[in-house]
Amino acid sequence: MLHPAKTAWQKLNSIWYPSLGVALFIILWWMGSASYGSFILPSPLETCKALWQLILEGKALKAMWITTERALGGFLIASIIGSSVGIFAGLRPKLAQTLKPIAAILLGIPPIAWIVLALLWFGTTGFTPVFTVIVTTLPITFAVAVEGARTRDEELENMARSFKTPRAMLLWDVYLPHILSYLFPGWITALGLAWKVTVMAELLGSTDGIGANMAIARVNMDTAEALAWVTAVVALLLAVEFLLLEPLKHRLEPWRRKISQTS
Repeated sequence: MLHPAKTAWQKLNSIWYPSLGVALFIILWWMGSASYGSFILPSPLETCKALWQLILEGKALKAMWITTERALGGFLIASIIGSSVGIFAGLRPKLAQTLKPIAAILLGIPPIAWIVLALLWFGTTGFTPVFTVIVTTLPITFAVAVEGARTRDEELENMARSFKTPRAMLLWDVYLPHILSYLFPGWITALGLAWKVTVMAELLGSTDGIGANMAIARVNMDTAEALAWVTAVVALLLAVEFLLLEPLKHRLEPWRRKISQTS
């Protein structure tokens, strides 16, 4: 059992260092604003004021909700399909060899190319960003799932089979803990890409969402509003990561928490 003082110190460190990084970023941002002026780089305070004004006008929350639906919708579809197929392929080497070139081709196509194709196929509908998110993040989730399933501990698997462990228990207690250590970093990477791709698709070919509003801010030469929308995207990404993925990670990987507490 850990001493309470040590536990408190670990919690303090987990908050202190990220806060220090954020503070350093804000200081550099403020210095850049002081050097280049508000038109080129508005200060953090000016950006927050612009974002607050957008919230008061009712623009921010509506746009953020639309972008969140598209980014998370595409991400969830890609994660479910990519992870499921990737795990199955990782357990079947021949299938993995067959599907890997397809994943490599999809991963090699730039997101902007997918956006152009999606605009030609679906027009300026909401499905354009969703489709682009799916095809750009699915290869990532597939690749990490394949690698996680492929590098599983075969000795542990053989031992479990020798005790005639049911297949469901074998998957949940033997395969999944190892595979999740690959999946979560891949999911976080795919989630970050999902937001970027969604905003890019909205900016180039949508009439609503954060990206569309950024396009309007660009036309109006309103740098503070453009940065306000960027801040909104970052806030949404961090909220989803720390309120959704991190709790899910702690829930599904309790052994990691125990290791970090004893170290």
